[in-house]
Amino acid sequence: MQRRREGMRASTGVAAVAALVAALVAAGGAGAKATACGTVTINEQAWAGSTANTYVVKNVLEKNLGCKVNITKITEVPVYQAMADGKTDAILEDWGHIPQQKQYVTKQHTVVYAGKNGVTGVIGWYIPTYLMKQHPEFKTWKGLKGEETLFKSPESGSQGMFLGGDPSYQQKDQTLIKALHLNFKFVSVGAEPAQVARWEQLYKQHKPVIFYWYDPQYLNATYQLSQVQLPARFKGCLDDEKQGGPPAKYACAYPTYVLTKYMSKKFADSGSPAVTVVKNFSWSNSDQNYVAGLIAGKHMDPDKAAQQWIAKNQAKVNAWLGK
Repeated sequence: MQRRREGMRASTGVAAVAALVAALVAAGGAGAKATACGTVTINEQAWAGSTANTYVVKNVLEKNLGCKVNITKITEVPVYQAMADGKTDAILEDWGHIPQQKQYVTKQHTVVYAGKNGVTGVIGWYIPTYLMKQHPEFKTWKGLKGEETLFKSPESGSQGMFLGGDPSYQQKDQTLIKALHLNFKFVSVGAEPAQVARWEQLYKQHKPVIFYWYDPQYLNATYQLSQVQLPARFKGCLDDEKQGGPPAKYACAYPTYVLTKYMSKKFADSGSPAVTVVKNFSWSNSDQNYVAGLIAGKHMDPDKAAQQWIAKNQAKVNAWLGK
């Protein structure tokens, strides 16, 4: 009888150990499955703020979730098709591309809204503050009428030069100039670095210049710029001249943009823990300008700039991770 009890104890002990091992293996397997991230592809846009977004999230995903992060560089409109096709997983800053959102989010359901990124964007016409002090009438667009030739340049001939933004950006300034009957010649010098170099040159020479510009932008802490007030917005006014339509439809200021994020439907449904981080990612204009300034202003390696911000803002990062 004693042997039987001992045998039973031994058998029970073996079974208990086996069950414990099985439970640990199962728990370990479940944990591995829950935290498996794999490859995540984030799209970086042409402006420094987008680079800041991208590299901060990249480093959070790599260091905390073990993801492998790839970066694509597809311009603002085509990136929606790229998300629909699964070529990129997410964009972290969208400036209000309504036609694309209607097509890919509302109709096709191939792209998914991922929330706000915490940044408020402003687009408009800007001049140096020294010029605004000399010509306070330039506070509104009406004060520019009859004074356009003050902005003449070799590129604009007998007209004043309006310096356009990066051609890949959503803008309406050529059409807006026509709608307001201003004697400006719209001049594009290429991508944002070329545009900055052109107005920066004129700024340093203390000359008149008027140009497409926006905020948040790290250079706004370096240069004193003032915004020209454009006509008030009205119902049905348009902001992307690529949509076409009569100039009168564009005779209004750009809106204030609450900047947003989008993901491919495939990525959103993947179960990747990176989806939570993308949805939760949110920071301020000053956060973005700080990192963008390190990257574009001080020419710091983007990963190192991101890591520097992360080290000082662990509470925000923990919130993105859902901790």
